[in-house]
Amino acid sequence: MELGFTDGNCYEKKFDSRIYLETYYASPLGNPMENDFLPFVLKNLVKVFSRGSRFHTLLEIGCGPCLHCALCAMEHVEELVLSDYASNNHQEIEQWLQNDPRAFDWSPIAKFVCELEGNREKWPEKEKKLRDSIKQILKCDVHQNNPLYPVELEPVDCLMTSLCLEAACKDKVAYCTAVRNVTSLLKPGGKLIMISVLNETFYTVDKYKFSCLKLDQAFLEKTLKEAGYEIEQSEMFIAPKTVNTTSDCEAAIFLVARKSVLS
Repeated sequence: MELGFTDGNCYEKKFDSRIYLETYYASPLGNPMENDFLPFVLKNLVKVFSRGSRFHTLLEIGCGPCLHCALCAMEHVEELVLSDYASNNHQEIEQWLQNDPRAFDWSPIAKFVCELEGNREKWPEKEKKLRDSIKQILKCDVHQNNPLYPVELEPVDCLMTSLCLEAACKDKVAYCTAVRNVTSLLKPGGKLIMISVLNETFYTVDKYKFSCLKLDQAFLEKTLKEAGYEIEQSEMFIAPKTVNTTSDCEAAIFLVARKSVLS
């Protein structure tokens, strides 16, 4: 039986943010069934940000309850703005920002990122700096013309999104519209960093299945080009052929693109 679309209400009612984190982010090696997918993401993020570019403001669309992308980016941006649809995800991040003892422990991933950057011992400093760098955590609905409504944010110079749009969109028409909506938040000439799964229809959190829009690389790249992007980098991760009960992902892609100055 085909899985029905799990919309925003499902995420508010059914998505257990803490179990999601414990399932996929308890270790920098990620979930064993995903065969080094998380290290693939972290290594590529560190590599991209270490090239020397600096950004005034980085906006992450659909961060979920996660801070791993922000941990990789923070040394190279002045301000971080995080956004997500679900209030339970906001609460998880707020707990960590407030040093609440009940917060999820991001130190294993912070240590791994610092090691990739060349100094594992800097992780306490990195965590403190990240707390200082995150300026806002906003509600985000990628189906609105302004996904951050009612907040009006000045266009940013770097936009990042990971495993978000394919989970938020019911079909390819909605996906193309969502890409255009989030693109409106990026300055002409600004950089997009996107991590997306390919040919996935579901992923699980505590045995509850959440839908995922099945996309291939050709469609994804065509959609970005039609939205006014020039793709600068594309890295592929091939999912293991072993049994994986967490999702039916076949591959993942790490993309870096630049928004046309004419957009």
